[in-house]
Amino acid sequence: MELRHVTVHNEVLIDAQPHVDDASGQTVRPWGTVAMSQTDLRGKFVWHELMTPNAQAAAAFYSSVLPWAIEASTVPGYILWMNGPARLAGLMPQPSAVRDNGTPPNWLVYIGTPEVDATVEAAQQLGGKLLKVPTDIPGIGRFAVLSDPQGAAFALFTPAMSAPLDAAALSAGRFSWHELATTDPSRALAFYAPLFGWTRGPAHDMGAGGLYQVIEHAGVPIGGLHVLQDPSKPPRWLSYVRVTRIEAVLEAVQAHGGRVLNGPHVVPGGDRVAHIMDPQGGTIALHEPAQAQATAPKRRVRPAVRKARRPRKAAAPSTPKRAKPAVKRAPAKAARKSVRGRAKPSARGSATRQTAATRKTKRTSATAGARRRAPPSAPRATQRKSRTAHVRPKKSAGRVRRTRR
Repeated sequence: MELRHVTVHNEVLIDAQPHVDDASGQTVRPWGTVAMSQTDLRGKFVWHELMTPNAQAAAAFYSSVLPWAIEASTVPGYILWMNGPARLAGLMPQPSAVRDNGTPPNWLVYIGTPEVDATVEAAQQLGGKLLKVPTDIPGIGRFAVLSDPQGAAFALFTPAMSAPLDAAALSAGRFSWHELATTDPSRALAFYAPLFGWTRGPAHDMGAGGLYQVIEHAGVPIGGLHVLQDPSKPPRWLSYVRVTRIEAVLEAVQAHGGRVLNGPHVVPGGDRVAHIMDPQGGTIALHEPAQAQATAPKRRVRPAVRKARRPRKAAAPSTPKRAKPAVKRAPAKAARKSVRGRAKPSARGSATRQTAATRKTKRTSATAGARRRAPPSAPRATQRKSRTAHVRPKKSAGRVRRTRR
């Protein structure tokens, strides 16, 4: 399906002459701060543009929910969005003719190419349709607008001066991913690959949504293609903006009249994404990378584990060392008491021991005398009585009685 608004697209892309930044005092190029060659420009997303019925309201909304600042241009009605010193997107009112045709507000992506005219010719041979003939913007560059064979619109751009490297996409507020929803992903990739040098990356199974095909540029993932889920909407490109805390941005979106279409949810690789709609109906996506979340906890946990292990190793040998002196002192103390008792015996205790020895000697002598005095013919019971009578008299008497009976 053709997006008819691009046929009456404003020929002025942006008013982006080099200027001196008031805060830093440095000269800022129109599309960033770091230049790249025209060869590196091919296949890179270099600009984004929103066409909406109420440009002033859209400018206020996006500047409230994203780290973007507004900068006016010399072209009446055209507004620039800044992220730090870099200009990253533009905004313009939607023409009344486009609005009357029912075309919703939409974002248009600009893809870099060294030669706009040659790329336009190649795109038409591959089945693309030219919507805006190549046009020069004095001092800015040359651009053209096309649609791919499935109807998704995009723009080509060759800057008059060096364009920026996309390394800035790593910071918050920059565009970090681009996604094409199309009716035929295979045919779409066959169209874009020869134009911009894109290649197939990994493919992820989305279940009922089909395969999500990652596209790479010079071996670096830059976006993806998937089957269009809502047939009532035309094929289109969706741009992702990198954010630090996606929940905070979604709260700001709702607070300023926007809508959260879906998300946040985790995608393969651990990143989180969400789709939002501005109050005028323009759609854009948010992207929160998982790299910082994965590395931060490991750095905090490792020192704590090492500190916790050291005291345990030092405390283990201290327990037996304290117990050994207590075991040795106990017998030594008892031994000293025993030695003291033997070294200084009392007189009373000595006399008692001598008397007992004397008594034992006397009993032994008396028993021996009784044995000698008993006649050989005396009965055995009589001999037993004479031996034990003085020791256990009661039992001896009983035994004598039983003998007499």
